[in-house]
Amino acid sequence: MQDLPSSPACERNQGPILAALRSLLSPQGRALEIASGTGQHVAHFARELPGWQWQPTDRGDELFFAIQARCAGLPNAQPPRRLDVLQTPWPADGGPPFAPGTFDLVFCANLLHIAPWACTPALMQGAAHCLAPGGQLVTYGPYLEDGVPTAPSNQAFDADLRTRNPGWGIRRLADVVREAEAAGLVLLERHEMPASNLVVLFGRLEL
Repeated sequence: MQDLPSSPACERNQGPILAALRSLLSPQGRALEIASGTGQHVAHFARELPGWQWQPTDRGDELFFAIQARCAGLPNAQPPRRLDVLQTPWPADGGPPFAPGTFDLVFCANLLHIAPWACTPALMQGAAHCLAPGGQLVTYGPYLEDGVPTAPSNQAFDADLRTRNPGWGIRRLADVVREAEAAGLVLLERHEMPASNLVVLFGRLEL
């Protein structure tokens, strides 16, 4: 697979994220990955968490060949589908939409800070629709937290993002939590990760 597009960041963080998922998830379930990109995460997680069925997605189909190549031979990884969080219903490929309560986990890494702010409430609303009662939304990436000093590396990263696109930038966790609550999700846990990132867990609680 040397010729496949690859993300060095995915290669570095997939191990720590997997360790966090192992501590958070039940032995089996159904998972939806948002913004699968090169497919490195979904292939790694499907291989290491065989009790989970994984549905990769991405905004366009340009990298579907990489996802399919990396997931080849993994019976618990479904073919990728096109999903833009801003387009409803999910997914946006003209196929059947995801029914309410389809997934036990929605996983999203490194999206919110490299997307317009509108993607944050859209992610929360879409996840709340797709998650089964008791299901979880897990996000990974950098956040700004009130009362917590921002690492210099994240300060520089945030400035660079906003220079590249004024609509991008590291999000305040409190703002993300507010949008989650508006969609019917609650903040359950936050876990510090290497390189000043967080795994943030939201839950859809059974009423």
